[in-house]
Amino acid sequence: MRLIVTGAAGFIGSNIIRGLNARGITNIVAVDHLKAGDKFKNLVDLQIEDYVDKANFYDLFANAHYGAVEAIFHEGACSDTMEHDGVYMMQNNYERTCQLHASAQAQGTRLLYASSAATYGNATTFIEDPLYEKPLNVYGYSKLLFDQRMRKLCGPQWNLNTAQVVGFRYFNVYGPQEQHKARMASVAYHQHHQFLDQGRVKLFGGHAGYAAGEQMRDFVHVLDVVAVNLWFFDHPGLSGLFNLGSGRAQPFNDVALSVVNSHRAQTGQSALSLAQAVNQELIEYIDFPVSLRGKYQSFTQANLDKLRAAGCEHAFMDVQTGVRQYIGHLLSQPS
Repeated sequence: MRLIVTGAAGFIGSNIIRGLNARGITNIVAVDHLKAGDKFKNLVDLQIEDYVDKANFYDLFANAHYGAVEAIFHEGACSDTMEHDGVYMMQNNYERTCQLHASAQAQGTRLLYASSAATYGNATTFIEDPLYEKPLNVYGYSKLLFDQRMRKLCGPQWNLNTAQVVGFRYFNVYGPQEQHKARMASVAYHQHHQFLDQGRVKLFGGHAGYAAGEQMRDFVHVLDVVAVNLWFFDHPGLSGLFNLGSGRAQPFNDVALSVVNSHRAQTGQSALSLAQAVNQELIEYIDFPVSLRGKYQSFTQANLDKLRAAGCEHAFMDVQTGVRQYIGHLLSQPS
């Protein structure tokens, strides 16, 4: 059984390979683009069969170069929500994924692909339905357009496939192996480094009816994302488009306080309340950026009804548990 993981040196892709390796699966073709050379570090301790640059992969796979491939975990994409080059975004995220899907269906290869909660934009309801899909940027649109294509090609019940097709609408994913993402890394990652460098963490102040630090997102640990991907891998008869978040919206204040208290715990200090952390200037609020006004999701919360109806009962970590685990991992790494 050969598998392919695109975006293999990236955040979610490398964690999926780690999850597969934990099952003893190593015959994996890793696809990525290492122009940013430091990304190779995410592959160093993983077991793979081969590596191919994304510029060569899609045509090779279309020509059945890799023989029988059981499944593709398609995580490769431009995930920078601030990227304004729509031509690049659509070619990279939409057109290549269309080609990959066509090739996979022709060869009977299952496709588990990354969509995004960015497809919902400023919606206040997060259900996998066109009624709630209002992307705020071209990244969100590039993901939505492929989801729409799958709805058309796969049918209302997503059963018009020669092989499984599953799309995952990732919410705010955080966890190990995201260090290469720079400004697009999670708030927990950035706050960890802020605390190391400045002894405090920073959050946006009040905006759009939300008090300082009270904007709410559905934060989901990458290990939970991997677990759900592998659950669907274990259920090849299930296809569809599914939200993949914790189902629990929590304020950015919860993340910040968890970062602060995780650091304090490392030095034997007691946990603080939010008010105490703010009073001690361990949490600092800054003006909401003008550049993000009208382009920012102040609230997200995955509706998991469809995921649960499919039979996936995975229990997701809350922010306090997940961030504490993540900060412990970051502090254990060589500086």
